[in-house]
Amino acid sequence: MPKLETLPANAPADDILAILKRDGALILKDVLSPGEVKAALGELMPYIEATDYGRDDFTGRKTTRTGALVARSQKAREMVMHPAILEAAQSFLKPFCERIQLHLTQVIRIRPGQPKQPIHRDRWAWGTYMKDMEPQFNTIWAMTDFTKENGATQVCPGSLGWTDNYQPKDEEIGYAEMSAGSVLIYSGGVFHGGGANTSDGDRIGVNLTYTLGWLRQEENQYLSCPPEIAKTLEPDLQALIGYAMGSYALGYYTPPLPAGEGPELVPPDFALGKMDGTSAQFGSEELRELVGASIRGEEKA
Repeated sequence: MPKLETLPANAPADDILAILKRDGALILKDVLSPGEVKAALGELMPYIEATDYGRDDFTGRKTTRTGALVARSQKAREMVMHPAILEAAQSFLKPFCERIQLHLTQVIRIRPGQPKQPIHRDRWAWGTYMKDMEPQFNTIWAMTDFTKENGATQVCPGSLGWTDNYQPKDEEIGYAEMSAGSVLIYSGGVFHGGGANTSDGDRIGVNLTYTLGWLRQEENQYLSCPPEIAKTLEPDLQALIGYAMGSYALGYYTPPLPAGEGPELVPPDFALGKMDGTSAQFGSEELRELVGASIRGEEKA
């Protein structure tokens, strides 16, 4: 059975990316303290307990999936913005975009009696069209210890080059066994799936995923965290969930107001009351220059 590599919480981003590009997954040990795990669960458990089971074999008939974490939990916001994770995500994805964005926030609770989830690639959220670049940087934060018995995530290290229709053999599947507070980092191209819970306790993990700024997000952040909530967040988090231009001409909108009563072509952060809109059109000069540099084949700053 293959074993995932484990790095300390303070591992440099270069070390994280080297293993991620080779194996497709790794574990960062004890990123959160026991107190931080307890505080996060304290905020999230009321929502988790109120969540119904999945209604098919993929989402899990003994599994709950709870979203909208940015709107619901301060501790989840801190996890989303964790400096080491965010630095690694930026380094991994930035070769393919001008700006990264938050793709998904979800608490996954695998309860006793849940069978194994089918092995899959997360990048299949966009079908099988993403073949020449990596669109995702994914994390699962252990809120309980992850063991093979309670449903630790199945992972196939080294599966990045497998064809989409490949069926992994048992001896090619490892398990992300890790202590509470540790983080599984994996790419959108690695084969993986939730494990079977044969124990008598829940396995709880927080799935936080980042993607290229020009792709549609799996969790619609504008509905999960609408402007009236988003305007209370820190600016960097507002931008990360999507209240910012994805590129120079990607993501603007026109407020549907009566004729002459509002601006045309404003960035998403206009909805947060951050600008008057009198001179807004498309994105910033900085974003326009980044697009130009890409067209000219120049390295990004």
